[in-house]
Amino acid sequence: MNSYYAVLATTLLISTATHTLAASTVDLTVKGIITPLACSPTLSNSGLVDYGKISRQDLSVDKRTRLRDKTLDLSVQCNAPARFALMMHDNRDGSAIVNSEIYYGLNHDSSGNKVGLYSLNFDPASTVVDDWSQVFRTDSTIGGIAWSSSNSRSIPIGARSYLGFTNVAGSNAGPIAIQSLTSRVTLETVISPTSELDLSTDVQLDGSATLDVVYL
Repeated sequence: MNSYYAVLATTLLISTATHTLAASTVDLTVKGIITPLACSPTLSNSGLVDYGKISRQDLSVDKRTRLRDKTLDLSVQCNAPARFALMMHDNRDGSAIVNSEIYYGLNHDSSGNKVGLYSLNFDPASTVVDDWSQVFRTDSTIGGIAWSSSNSRSIPIGARSYLGFTNVAGSNAGPIAIQSLTSRVTLETVISPTSELDLSTDVQLDGSATLDVVYL
């Protein structure tokens, strides 16, 4: 009888130890695809938008001031037809005066005040893609898992949303393959009220962002 309980106790001990060991391990899997596809985005004027010197008299004391819009020519050229989307990374993250993925910061003044914001707006009507007769945009807020119904309305390029392109209106199938895209994009810039800025010295407009091509 004692031998039976000894064997049973040993069996339970081994079972418990095995269970504990399994709970203390986890597998790591690394996956991905290296593709021969390559798309190169470019912006006219090397992506530089310069407003020059702005007098404080041209800015509102107690309201935000929208500067005149600026345009840049955007080109994305691929070595073969590729499904891709665009998104933009703010290199001055946290300095925009409105917390939204479509607004990018102009950095801070010498006292740490936020200078303003800008957005980069894409218009399908100002876009030419391969031999398409018309361009429609579609976007995804969940990393390309699902896509909005494609349409021809203008939209700001976001920092957390994919902006893709198709030649089919009302489609939820997402972007289709593109080899050549050219478009005129519009920069909209807003400056903080001068009452919220330290104007004892020059205030620099210091926006910087990186436009990314995301392969799908």
